[in-house]
Amino acid sequence: MSSSSSPFTKAQLIPQEETLEITRNKTQLYIGIPKETHFQEKRICLTPDAVAAIVGQGNKVLMEKGAGTEAGFQDSDYNEAGAQLTHDTEKVFGCPIILKVEPPTLEEIKWIQPKTLLISALQLKTQKKEYFELLSKKKITALAFEFIKDEDGTYPAVKALSELAGTASVLIAAELMAYGNNSNGLLFGNISGVPPLEVVIIGAGTVGQFAARSAIGLGASVKVFDSSIPRLRNLQLVAGQSIFTCTLQPKYLLKALRRCDVAIGALRGSNRSPVVVTETMVENMKKGAVIIDVSIDMGGCFETSEMTSHDRPTHVKHGVIHYGVPNIPAKYPKTASIAISNIFTPYLFDIAESGGIENALRFDNGLKNGLYFYRGILTNQTVGNWFSLPHSDINLLIF
Repeated sequence: MSSSSSPFTKAQLIPQEETLEITRNKTQLYIGIPKETHFQEKRICLTPDAVAAIVGQGNKVLMEKGAGTEAGFQDSDYNEAGAQLTHDTEKVFGCPIILKVEPPTLEEIKWIQPKTLLISALQLKTQKKEYFELLSKKKITALAFEFIKDEDGTYPAVKALSELAGTASVLIAAELMAYGNNSNGLLFGNISGVPPLEVVIIGAGTVGQFAARSAIGLGASVKVFDSSIPRLRNLQLVAGQSIFTCTLQPKYLLKALRRCDVAIGALRGSNRSPVVVTETMVENMKKGAVIIDVSIDMGGCFETSEMTSHDRPTHVKHGVIHYGVPNIPAKYPKTASIAISNIFTPYLFDIAESGGIENALRFDNGLKNGLYFYRGILTNQTVGNWFSLPHSDINLLIF
């Protein structure tokens, strides 16, 4: 038979590398959800519906009693969903997977078993070097949900909570204008014959977009400032209508602040939010105007802002009401918990279906991006540089 009649090409006849299939045997998860102890933290990572779905797939959930109460979910709801409940906090922290909103305290880390998977926020700016040293000592694998990326390259947890903060900032401003100390008694809403309220939003990111959408929906006249033309252009598209946008030029910003009833700060920075509104600018604002500095957790973009709490959320300076609570989503714990649960649940299914966290990290680059510790080895360069700790590339640890 001539070679031309062979059913194979010449390339196919050359010996090929053998491709080994990575097994994806499903595994059972055993998840511990402790009660949050951080100041004024009322949120929880999983709703009863999410727990029911997870338990329904053959996984186990152990919860500390009362963990969801302040978010509006009762122990009986979780019990009916299939979760196991206990008063023993240490037992919950002994589970192979720990799910929290806030990062664990140093005392709580001592309860965590070696080689545990920890999924929580990291809040890098508030951490100390000792936190990472304890995680390393116990060979813990840790995921920070604010680092996890979605398929489109966005950060789903950050985006969801930013949407909530943006919408809430307008609702909080509406409440303060009606009932706050030194308030002007003004109402959001385009009432016939009454000039609409003027709202200045500094920052056209997710917080700014949702603040603008909410303010426009309530009939306010909105002006948005940002240093990025693409962000301002994108906000116009999201708003679905033409609104006033401007780059951060002090002359035009001061003019807008003098006229506005509400100013919302939503600028972020790599280390600290840039201060774009000086004390002199605040002095020129209307008496009884309201400032909501959403970026206060990064230092704030108003020079006169001070960090406050949900118990005492405001202070008055130069006759202007300042709201500086750093954790606005915690004011709406049920909504925030549902948003967080919607993000966590698919990832937990992914980990179970993949046969464990190692395989899940191999197949999901977005999840891998959220990893900052792998079996006690620091894998996040930002954390390493921040605390002068040695770090390794996760791609060299997981093949």
